[in-house]
Amino acid sequence: MNRVKQPSLAQLRAFAAVAEHLHFRDAAAAIGMSQPALSGAVSALEEALGVQLLERTTRKVLLSPAGERLAVRAKAVLDAVGLLMEEAEAVRAPFTGVLRLGVIPTVAPYLLPTVLKLVHERYPELDLQVHEEQTSSLLEGLSAGRLDLLLLAVPLGVPGVTELPLFDEDFVLVTPEDHWLGGRHDIPREALRELHLLLLDEGHCLRDQALDICREAGRTEGAPVTTTAAGLATLVQLVAGGLGVTLLPRTAVDVETGRAGRLQTGWFADPAPSRRIALAMRSGAARGGEFEEFAGALREAMRALPVRVAA
Repeated sequence: MNRVKQPSLAQLRAFAAVAEHLHFRDAAAAIGMSQPALSGAVSALEEALGVQLLERTTRKVLLSPAGERLAVRAKAVLDAVGLLMEEAEAVRAPFTGVLRLGVIPTVAPYLLPTVLKLVHERYPELDLQVHEEQTSSLLEGLSAGRLDLLLLAVPLGVPGVTELPLFDEDFVLVTPEDHWLGGRHDIPREALRELHLLLLDEGHCLRDQALDICREAGRTEGAPVTTTAAGLATLVQLVAGGLGVTLLPRTAVDVETGRAGRLQTGWFADPAPSRRIALAMRSGAARGGEFEEFAGALREAMRALPVRVAA
């Protein structure tokens, strides 16, 4: 019997990319391969398997019936190889190699100095790569294996994701300097019912948290809410300009209010509204023990911040 040719990983990656994009140029760009090399790899795979995987026309690429079935198998093989490489990396010395950390924008500017200092001093062999994105994009990246660990607000309630709590922090009301609530330390949550509140754009978890706090305070859906800011720095500038008030997490207050004059802060009566910040990883991740140790080190490093560190 003639020995059946075994497909290579490069051929499987090329086919999986074409199956995903249904376009040779886009598929080649996605995996960093030239278009002729990608086309040749797919043709070689078809020859090795003895089946036609694609239907090629001058305008588009379609999967053949066999291609549709085998595309699922090819992805499974590539995923398994990815897990093999992750496992191999995990058995080496911990806290070495690359760690791809995703961080939400309302955390990154205020916690990254602490994170980077910890990594520099305690884990000098760790190649930390930081990606700032919104929560939905971070979770997609974690699921796809593009990211290893996330630093964000929880709870997430996402199956297959394990949360490692770091700390809780209160929200503070930021107002123009002449506002009647500015400087108070006993603001009831009910005060949020009628305030002209400035919030972040759609997609930011901090916006959703602020709206949840307002609903708990009895704020009606018709109360004025202005959404004009993509970041906290802009939000605070709008407050300084007298356009309304906003809620900031405690770790952001000193940084953001220090950039703008004509502001006051107001503090809520206990129990103040708050949010929880945590690390999140794939459940059962090969580096899970390493990530748990990292979370413990971060908790200790963050005791100097105005937060309540998780036990």
